[in-house]
Amino acid sequence: MNYDIATLKQIITSAAREELLPRFADVQRNTKVDGSFVTEADLATQSRIMQALKEHYPDVDFLGEEMTESEQQALLTSSDSLWCLDPLDGTSNFAAGTPYYAISLALIERGVPTLGIVYDPNRDECFVGIHGQGAWLNDAPLKVRPASLPLSQSTALIDFKRLPKSLSMNLVNLQPYASQRSYGSVALDWCWLASSRFHVYLHGASNIWDYAAGLLVFNEAGGFSCTLDGEAIYTNSLKKRSSVGALDQVTFDQWIAWLRENIN
Repeated sequence: MNYDIATLKQIITSAAREELLPRFADVQRNTKVDGSFVTEADLATQSRIMQALKEHYPDVDFLGEEMTESEQQALLTSSDSLWCLDPLDGTSNFAAGTPYYAISLALIERGVPTLGIVYDPNRDECFVGIHGQGAWLNDAPLKVRPASLPLSQSTALIDFKRLPKSLSMNLVNLQPYASQRSYGSVALDWCWLASSRFHVYLHGASNIWDYAAGLLVFNEAGGFSCTLDGEAIYTNSLKKRSSVGALDQVTFDQWIAWLRENIN
């Protein structure tokens, strides 16, 4: 599909500035059936971006996080070309006033993500990944910088609550890295890893709209990733996926080996 990156970035950045930023830390959150949160900002941003995409690309289907599961599954099954949007990745942070959240948009063509855009309005950082062409941060080429550190000296970003309990306990008790963080937005996590702002990553279960765009940015920036089972992370389904990532092959191999030895 032919698309204009500048137009897409304008659609996303304007929605963020006009729908998200005015509501930041000043919005009521409600709990969805799956236990996650949704706010007025999620819904308003999704509606605005969906309308703009339909105007510019009427032949491309649209899947948003704030749609029903049956609608989402039908779209993934039947669509040759599909926008996949998380209008507010990091809703809990947004509602609490923590400035770590983003809009995440992926284009999926014939079951493969071909374009990913992640926009952080607080830092005015726009990450872009194009399948087979590379990644960019605010129009500057983005490449991971090898850590050149042993795993024991690495900084890790880990979401503990979605991991097997035995693995979580081993990570806490054995601590194979030097320092650990947890921020709360999968899309930004992948983009910050692509920017080499930490060294290794681990997440137990994320949705396709959480990871599709950010993972593409990371992979196109030259990073290494797989699931805890050693599979490719992306799958064209609603099945939640675990994620393991690292900046370079040596650190990645060390990280995977440690996780496999300590998952049970």
